Amino acid sequence: MRRFLPPLLAALILHLALIQPNHPNAMTWGALRLFPLELPVLLLGLPLLGDGRAARVLRGGLAGLLTLIIGLKLADYAMFTAFGRGFNPLGDLPLAAAGFNLLSGSVGTALATLAFAALGLGVLLVAMALWWAMGQWARLPLYPPRPLWRRMGGGLAIAFAGIAAMETASIMNRWAMPFNPPGAAFTARVGAERVQLVLRTANDLREFHRLAAEDPFRGQEGLLDLIDRDVLVIFIESYGRASLEGPLYAPTSRPILEAAEDRLAARGLALRSGYLASPTRGGQSWLAHATFANGLRINDQVRYQAMLASGRQGLFHLAQTAGFNTAAIMPAITMDWPEARRMGFDLILPAASLGYRGLPFNWVTMPDQFTLAAFDRLVRTDPAREGRLFAQIALISSHAPWVPVPRLLDWDSIGDGREFNAMAQEGDPPDIVWRDRDRVRDQYRQAVGYSLEVVFSYAERLAEEAPLIIILGDHQAAGFVAQEERPDVPVHVLGPPAMVERIADWGLSPGLIPPAGQEALPMEAMRDMILNSFTSPRVSAP
Repeated sequence: MRRFLPPLLAALILHLALIQPNHPNAMTWGALRLFPLELPVLLLGLPLLGDGRAARVLRGGLAGLLTLIIGLKLADYAMFTAFGRGFNPLGDLPLAAAGFNLLSGSVGTALATLAFAALGLGVLLVAMALWWAMGQWARLPLYPPRPLWRRMGGGLAIAFAGIAAMETASIMNRWAMPFNPPGAAFTARVGAERVQLVLRTANDLREFHRLAAEDPFRGQEGLLDLIDRDVLVIFIESYGRASLEGPLYAPTSRPILEAAEDRLAARGLALRSGYLASPTRGGQSWLAHATFANGLRINDQVRYQAMLASGRQGLFHLAQTAGFNTAAIMPAITMDWPEARRMGFDLILPAASLGYRGLPFNWVTMPDQFTLAAFDRLVRTDPAREGRLFAQIALISSHAPWVPVPRLLDWDSIGDGREFNAMAQEGDPPDIVWRDRDRVRDQYRQAVGYSLEVVFSYAERLAEEAPLIIILGDHQAAGFVAQEERPDVPVHVLGPPAMVERIADWGLSPGLIPPAGQEALPMEAMRDMILNSFTSPRVSAP
């Protein structure tokens, strides 16, 4: 009996590797009931190959391929959890560095390094386990001895038969035929889908370059000539539709918006609101920023890099041409950001340039109220500035880990940021809070509430000068937090009635709270809608 244990354990290892889910919704005990169609191909094919030198090389390649696919499934799981989409090998690898920075800001560099090292060790152990498991079956005497070339031929025949069976199962499932195959060709499909994804991405890039070149506003003069004041585009991190319609978050967010609506209307401002369909979920804010500014849907890092290389004239480039001073206020940027110069900004203020001397709020470098106060001090009221301003401001207090949450202070009390130090040390740290998903959701609720209070309090302070202000979310929070499948984010436009009236054909609703069920506009439509609404008809693009 003891001699059967190693092959049985080896079969179990292969079985678990093949049924490994790549999506959070599939991470259930029911996954253990799946029978992977690849398993009999391996268990019948490995003994045919034997345990000679050539067979070991082939087995090593197969173990490496399976380890790679397991890694892809893990990456899928992480991407679905954080961003609501699968992993694209061609564009998403740089996110590992961003993930390390976020984890370092939450639990410290030492623990983050340890976590990444443990991940690397885990991959190595998986590869070793697969190698051992395949070796156990390769040495089983299931077939009579034959020459190596005949054994390899038999193994290939079984492999081709298995591939045919898996493809048949996939086709049956695709066409919803009544026959249900007794298993799932899941691991092979993940590998094949990644090859298809890379090829499709290459085609998408060619199409992206074509669309970038066919810009109806390229070279036009007189753009944005109907705007006679400053324009502020303010992104609120992780501010999604769930904040206004989700049962966990609406009781906090809606009263804040209702109160702000009354105050702003009393100051003579016009307000319109709706929803935009963001290109991303759970993170990668820069994709939303680029989609808004460039008028093309930029939903992954590949398209983002292609946009930078394409020479596409974004909203801030065109505002420069129209005579605006353009600026980017980016408190989340703590390292070099060389690509920013290709986005049309005259002035770029990352975290280090905003003058914050207080304690960070874990990953969040500074509270939103300080960011807006610094923008006022360094940019908006700068006596050396001449002409109109077109600025992008990214607020990050509502960025994960949402611990701790600041409180709104009197605006005149804002100094160098040290007045926030006591708040920055309040409550449990992220590694405690994030053990309980309900606590995470509650912290998110509080953080978005704070950001909304700050941004509309700031807008009220500017009511006398009344710039045109566009306030919008960048993306929904991660799925387990937002509990909302739609990628929609709120957008609010406020300013003098004559200016806001120009966007009447956008389909936005009066006030700060859109009606339930309002259809979302594509975020990539915003650039052209802004240009058409605030440009004289003689130069507007169709």
